[in-house]
Amino acid sequence: MAAQARLSDPAPASGRVPEVFGAFLRLGLTAFGGPVAHLGHFRDDFVHRRGWLDEAQFAQLLAVCQLLPGPASSQMGFAIGLLRAGWAGALAAFLAFTLPSALLLFAFARWAPRLDEGLGVAAVHGLKLVAVVVVGHALFGMARQLVPDGRRRAIALVAAVLVLATGSAWMQLLAIAAGAGLGLIACRPEPMSMPNTLPVRVGRGAALTALLAYAVLLAAALAWPVSVPVGNADLASVFYRAGALVFGGGHVVLPLLEQPLVATGGLDADRFLAGYGAAQAVPGPMFSLAAYLGAAVPGDGSPAAMAAVAVLSVFLPGFLLLLGVLPFWTGILRRPGAATALAGIHAAVVGVLAAAWIDPVCRQGLRDPVDVVVAAAGFLLVARIRRAAPWVVLWCVAASLVATAAGWR
Repeated sequence: MAAQARLSDPAPASGRVPEVFGAFLRLGLTAFGGPVAHLGHFRDDFVHRRGWLDEAQFAQLLAVCQLLPGPASSQMGFAIGLLRAGWAGALAAFLAFTLPSALLLFAFARWAPRLDEGLGVAAVHGLKLVAVVVVGHALFGMARQLVPDGRRRAIALVAAVLVLATGSAWMQLLAIAAGAGLGLIACRPEPMSMPNTLPVRVGRGAALTALLAYAVLLAAALAWPVSVPVGNADLASVFYRAGALVFGGGHVVLPLLEQPLVATGGLDADRFLAGYGAAQAVPGPMFSLAAYLGAAVPGDGSPAAMAAVAVLSVFLPGFLLLLGVLPFWTGILRRPGAATALAGIHAAVVGVLAAAWIDPVCRQGLRDPVDVVVAAAGFLLVARIRRAAPWVVLWCVAASLVATAAGWR
């Protein structure tokens, strides 16, 4: 096998940046359905249609991105761009896939204050019901996959109780760390397998630099005291911390952002959940919600600058971690306890998400029996009829408008 390339020269890089940008821009404009659907689009486009990767290479990258913290589909796109056209290709893939949804959500943040009267309130409440449905569906799917036995269910339950009892962002982090420890003691999953090679190779020295940057920035983010109104440094710390510690995709970022932005009084809970609901109606990565939140939270800077800071900060740690881990991934998975610790972490993540679904999502969204009926129908729409998230958005908003106009609430 060829020697590992340096960070500035990933191998292979046989394509052109414009073709990478164009391919990912098309997906950024059309890829609805969340991370799982995005990965399916990537496989169809880059393996079957364009032939940029073969099945084995795609599977290798997918294994890394799914098990690391961060936005799995965006990490996967970043890696594909890196493989195809080097560092400029990685940046082009990220920008093209993210910009459409980020711009749409930024625009919604600027327009949302006009919805504070009349039927606009009902429309915003419908978006909160979307959050009830989508987070509940994600929780159900994650629980079925990640907590299949009594021991992992117990870890998830402990994590949920701790978070609900304290309402602290620090308890969310401690619950995930405790999940790793309990996983080492209690979990006995099937051992994970990993091929011996990865298609994107990064020099070990540069990878260690990326890991050091990830750790230093995370320590700074955890130590930074967030004030209200927030400044750019406050936003950077909040969103970097969330992006660095989120396991399980975009839905799990909800509890990591709710506490520092809503519980501190920086952003109204209704507006927070409305943004999350709106994020279901746009294509591209769920982490683009950061553009809405950055523009919506009261701050010292311009809304556009704060949205940009939030978006860059929430994606950066996942990319740093991916670059830092790639050369060492096979060795990490061969270490004793790696599989069981990850099993415990994933179980704790399910518990943290369950706590967020109960409070604030259900507590803020389900205010009367009509809401319960609308949310239940939305859940059937996505879970049984298999409709994509935009259909759930259409149903919940339309039902909320009708219920308000008819005087049912």
